[in-house]
Amino acid sequence: MEHAKENIRKETKMLPHILLMEDEPNVAKGLKMVMDEQGYDVDWAATGQAALDAFWSGRFDLLVADIRLPDIDGMEVIERVREKQPETPVVIITGYPSVSSAIRAVKVGVTDYLRKPFTEDEFMTAVDGALKESQNVTREELLVAGQKERLIQKREVIRILNRTSEDEEFWRDLMEMGPEALEGYELSSKAKAAIASGDLKWINEHVGELTQKQLMFIYKRLEREAW
Repeated sequence: MEHAKENIRKETKMLPHILLMEDEPNVAKGLKMVMDEQGYDVDWAATGQAALDAFWSGRFDLLVADIRLPDIDGMEVIERVREKQPETPVVIITGYPSVSSAIRAVKVGVTDYLRKPFTEDEFMTAVDGALKESQNVTREELLVAGQKERLIQKREVIRILNRTSEDEEFWRDLMEMGPEALEGYELSSKAKAAIASGDLKWINEHVGELTQKQLMFIYKRLEREAW
């Protein structure tokens, strides 16, 4: 299945998947919003261990990392990520810059090192530069590809919901097996989780309004959760 996901990713040139490692919620929310507005797919980890767990369980194209964290030294996290996945670019953001951390950053191949506070333009220049360096594409090309990917996701979600109203066996499988019943569809893990859990808010935001026929499964899923 992972091989299939990689093929889909290559064929559609999906937008980069970015992991933001930042322990200050307000800072994290602000930076995530900036990247979300550019169409990027952003996950947030509030601790070093959470960031490592995310990296070992998924694929990311960029790590944006604070280096002062409540549990693990941020530079240690970066070094461990670069050791296992040396192709992953890293942008450091820190309110506590030092010569020693800058030297360590250079040694592990960090792409950029930003001192807080920085402007939105400075931040996005660093993010775009890191991604362009690693993938040799422009942000414009990435955004065009991302729009294509969103259209594919929308098409697949509608296709699945239409099928639930016509195929009783598929309905039962999806109700009982959840995301596992959606193997073979060109969907992100978030989209699969939204369908399987009946997350109408996510579906409305990413797909749009649904017909009553398409909503039947969602309502039944939510009704089952209520019990």
